[in-house]
Amino acid sequence: MKKWISGAGLLLALTMWACNDEGLDAISTIDSSFETDFDGWEPGFAEYSTKTDTSSLARRVGRPRLPFGLDTSQYAFMIQSNNHSDDIFMYLKKKVTGFKPNETYSVVFDIDLATNAAAGSVGSGGSPASSVYVKAGASLREPATRLQGTEYTFTLDKGQQSQSGADGIVLGDLSNGTKDTTYVLVKRTNADKPFMIKANASGAIWFYVGTDSGFEGLTKLYYNRIRITAREENIQ
Repeated sequence: MKKWISGAGLLLALTMWACNDEGLDAISTIDSSFETDFDGWEPGFAEYSTKTDTSSLARRVGRPRLPFGLDTSQYAFMIQSNNHSDDIFMYLKKKVTGFKPNETYSVVFDIDLATNAAAGSVGSGGSPASSVYVKAGASLREPATRLQGTEYTFTLDKGQQSQSGADGIVLGDLSNGTKDTTYVLVKRTNADKPFMIKANASGAIWFYVGTDSGFEGLTKLYYNRIRITAREENIQ
């Protein structure tokens, strides 16, 4: 059975069947395009110090239209920060319920985002394109920012910059695929390597997407669409 699921466990009425060679598979799809609201996604920032002047981080979030040069009739979840720590992680998170309790799912993220980071560009600490890594993951624990000593850390194991972790994987970098610093809509996906997660006893999973930056400068990007496909794997 294929079903559409949104945050807070709201199951939409549309139901249809999907088949493969082995029979019927249950597939759940979460699809956020931000045309009317933030669709339950919440922003966060991590991996910077209490010694940092937070005003210099230039943290901003919003739901504007896509930037000039793209389809400006469409909205997006905009997030930005100035990476003085050479390691800042800015992310969006969402809790989704309605999954089968304790069932294992393979998860594919398809992310459409607008980036102006030119391919091959260089900058302080690293490239604004190839040194900023797009990540996504899932967990039974809430993705959050926690103060440890003098550092604001991310509560899940997303891996360090170019590396994946137990709770997340690298989908690519922020290169716009051109030599120009103009915004281009790019797609990042893990379709070739699904992420495995088991829902909790209440049928809930936390999802997150974000960018892990090694570029010591301003990164401003627009999430135009986040589509998550979770397939039941029936692992005993």
